Amino acid sequence: MIRYALVVFLAVILNISSKAQEEIKAISYNWKNVQISGGGFVDGIIFHPTAKGVRYCRTDMGGAYRWNDQSKRWEAILDWVTYKENNLMGVESIALDPNNPNRVLLACDTYTSSKGPNAILRSGDRAHTFQRTDVPFRMGGNENGRGNGERLAVDPNDGNMVYMGTRKDGLWKSTDGGAIWNKVESFPDITDNSGGTQSAGRGYRPQANGVIFIKFNPGSGSTNKGSSVIYAGVSLKGRTNLFRSTDKGVSWVAIPGEPVDMMPMRSTLAADGNLYITYSNNPGPNLVTNGAVYKLNTKNDEWTNITPEKPDTGIYQKFGYAGVSVDARHPQTLIVSTFNRIDKGKKASADDIYRSTDGGKTWTAIFSGKNKGFYDYSLAPYVERTGIHWLFDIEIDPLNPDHAMFTTGYGGHETFNLTDADKGKPTKWTAMSTGIEETVGLSLLSPPKGASLVSGIGDYGGFVHHNLDKPVPEGNFINPHFANTDEVTCAERNPDLMVRVGESSSQVGGGNIGYSLNGGKTWQTTGTTPEAGSKRGYISVSADGKAWIWMTQRSHPYVTHDNGATWQLVKGLPDNLRGVAANKINPNKFYAITLSPQKLFTSADGGNTFDEQDISLEGETAGAAQRGARGDIRGGMDRIYTTPGIENDLWIAAFDGLYHKSSKDNGFVKIAHVQELHAFGFGKAAPGANFPALYLVGNVNNQRGIYRSTDEGKTWVHINDAAHQWGLVLQITGDPKQYGRVYVGTHGRGVFYGDPVK
Repeated sequence: MIRYALVVFLAVILNISSKAQEEIKAISYNWKNVQISGGGFVDGIIFHPTAKGVRYCRTDMGGAYRWNDQSKRWEAILDWVTYKENNLMGVESIALDPNNPNRVLLACDTYTSSKGPNAILRSGDRAHTFQRTDVPFRMGGNENGRGNGERLAVDPNDGNMVYMGTRKDGLWKSTDGGAIWNKVESFPDITDNSGGTQSAGRGYRPQANGVIFIKFNPGSGSTNKGSSVIYAGVSLKGRTNLFRSTDKGVSWVAIPGEPVDMMPMRSTLAADGNLYITYSNNPGPNLVTNGAVYKLNTKNDEWTNITPEKPDTGIYQKFGYAGVSVDARHPQTLIVSTFNRIDKGKKASADDIYRSTDGGKTWTAIFSGKNKGFYDYSLAPYVERTGIHWLFDIEIDPLNPDHAMFTTGYGGHETFNLTDADKGKPTKWTAMSTGIEETVGLSLLSPPKGASLVSGIGDYGGFVHHNLDKPVPEGNFINPHFANTDEVTCAERNPDLMVRVGESSSQVGGGNIGYSLNGGKTWQTTGTTPEAGSKRGYISVSADGKAWIWMTQRSHPYVTHDNGATWQLVKGLPDNLRGVAANKINPNKFYAITLSPQKLFTSADGGNTFDEQDISLEGETAGAAQRGARGDIRGGMDRIYTTPGIENDLWIAAFDGLYHKSSKDNGFVKIAHVQELHAFGFGKAAPGANFPALYLVGNVNNQRGIYRSTDEGKTWVHINDAAHQWGLVLQITGDPKQYGRVYVGTHGRGVFYGDPVK
């Protein structure tokens, strides 16, 4: 048996050479999330069973959060994760020590196929600091089945005994609180060779889901001596999928009579010995079309099917079941959630919660019943048009039976009058996501006037923020409503005109391009699109707003001079460019580049035609394939930028460096000290300066960080710190209206704005 005892104390040390210390200064910035509220998949909520206000939640790619019971907000606990270790931002599972509310363990690994780091993080101070063990088994925080759980569990009778169920490597345990891990060799072989347990949709490949939950029976042991009885659920169908050990994990046997036609999803063990388990025919979140709820009397191994609503009846498409929770004070009271229930007529999500006070004999529907529960959307207005979906986890607060929370694809909801359902009264649900920001920032625009920020967001379209500290009251983009906004921009000399491109959502409005004539207050679709199916890609708008160039996902560049009423193919530009840049002074000029071969393309007729010329970029490898492999999804690199307020002043942000061509230069000059670039943008010039401030994300003097320059890139200052890393940052732009303010778009931690500390 191989023992792994690599323990690394988390510390971020600025290891800078003496030369770098002379050339790079650091200044303090105050960083805050732009308030969207949620915006990503919270796939698990974990309450401490005895300590009031102690709870955590995990996300599939945006880290984890701790609840602050004083401020009534969630606080991110993994923002220190660096770019090189961004795979730790996908949290597979969280476990708490029932006897020590200060202890928390996190299983961190976004993809089983990743070559990035994977680790168990351990904290004894409520996730303010961590110890780390790199482990030999892979996890999949952003893979199918990520809402199952919890895979990680601490024995309530022995805090040193911790179990971890893995996707591909069986069951593991630690006997020292999570520092050293050993495989449980006696656990049955659960290798899944079917290849069909996972959906191949949305980019997922068939993959094993493995051991999905661990449950200790507290009554089977005593303090400091451990629990004898342990249950392990496995994501399998057609085979044994629930095992039990009665000898502290030494041996394991299948539980007789268990359902094997579907897969277990989640479970909860009531104080009276009943184990409640939800089942679906797929681990989710994709292709779930059948499900059930069962109760196991662990005293006599009697199984009872207590499914509230059969998935093949009524007005709904076939669905499954996922979340389940028992009232800690009333073991016969429980709630369960449907999963992927779709209203056939409305073609919209219609997931529901069912509540029973008699151990599952009878049920009350929380939302579709006669006393319908209702939502208050004021804390996150955009979710009103999104609909409840991916309702994987639901939990009753163990210290307050009126308080319950459930997760969904944009955060989650909570109620504080759950027991009113037992009296025939409606329950009120509000967004539980205050402090949680899990969006992906695909494009950022801070216009010369008007709104502080217009953001292009993955999955939720985008937002126009006038107040960065409050969610947008009117919600996200509509007419059209996008699932993803790949790019949003404006006319530099007429910023009331904004244009955005992406992929439309069927929920509100159609079309994959929209524009505004009033600074983002209202939007409208264009009369036509370049081709059938044109979507996503990159958009550029001339300084006066009269010419737009759209490099669609189909790779062809098109130009319109009449707000999208008609389009024509641009002449002289190759396909597959990462956008076109408009001259911010001269409305007739546009620019584009290729890095292999190295060429500059220039238009002087409003984007109708382009001329090309050879350029030379010192040291640029043009390794596009290498860049894509590094995971920089739609970042700001490999693009040309035009300087605000200065005609013919150009910048090329390439992965291997930053290049500048002033209006007086014949060629591009590489900026010293910049070795690697992931995002680039401009902001308002410093007081007394006549050139805009520059911002970048990358390596300056071989030190990773976020940087600002006020002297055309001659010198740089480091503006983020060890506590503000956010894994992967995709976009950056300064504010043209306020010197020093900068915006960054992350890959799963939302959008941030930073201001210098005065």
